[in-house]
Amino acid sequence: MTKYKKLNQKKLSIIIPCFNEKNTIIEIIKKIEKVNLGTIEKEIIIVDDGSDDGTNLLLENLSNKYRVIFHTRNKGKGACIKSALKYVNGEIVLIQDADLEYDPNDYPSLIKPILKKQSKVVFGSRELNTSNEKHSGITFYIGGKILTFLTNKLYNSKLTDVTAGYKVFETEVLENLNIKSKKFDFCCEVAAKLLKRGYKIIEIPISYEPRLKSQGKKIRYRDGLDALLRLLTIKFQ
Repeated sequence: MTKYKKLNQKKLSIIIPCFNEKNTIIEIIKKIEKVNLGTIEKEIIIVDDGSDDGTNLLLENLSNKYRVIFHTRNKGKGACIKSALKYVNGEIVLIQDADLEYDPNDYPSLIKPILKKQSKVVFGSRELNTSNEKHSGITFYIGGKILTFLTNKLYNSKLTDVTAGYKVFETEVLENLNIKSKKFDFCCEVAAKLLKRGYKIIEIPISYEPRLKSQGKKIRYRDGLDALLRLLTIKFQ
């Protein structure tokens, strides 16, 4: 028997990987709490990924209200998600970055296709929202475009934004993907595995307020190479 509730009694589990985000972590949690999902209950699971800027101290004070997991060293976004999955109680799981680039007010539209049984997986897309006119830098922008293009070519898909942070799943789908990625290549791994297994991925327009590397953006050139390697490995394994 599944450990999750029946589909008419849904809970949304929100996983927040967090590394050195003392200036934003409290605000993003407040934003999440304010989102009205009607009868859908929210569960917040935060993974501190070895922060050394005081974020971990802030989260210690929240551990009586939320599930907070502490990594003793920095392992990466994928590793955080894998750690959090062990504690997920919801039938739907959503990945939320700890900065303020993505707006939790998009939650209702992101989970709607799953609630309506139109798909088991939803990706947020910055490209589908024409009001998004800014990006974190030309390198990040081009890198995301290249990875999306290669994903579509390798897996015969028509996705618009593979590297966007918002990804939503029926929990059992994500658990069964057996994620290997420890870092930011998580996004490309889940896309590749889902497409290879024939899952329908619906993309929903999302808001995006990018930050620069100087403001704490953590993705680096090597992350793009890791993601490319992950796409190729899954395709030909």
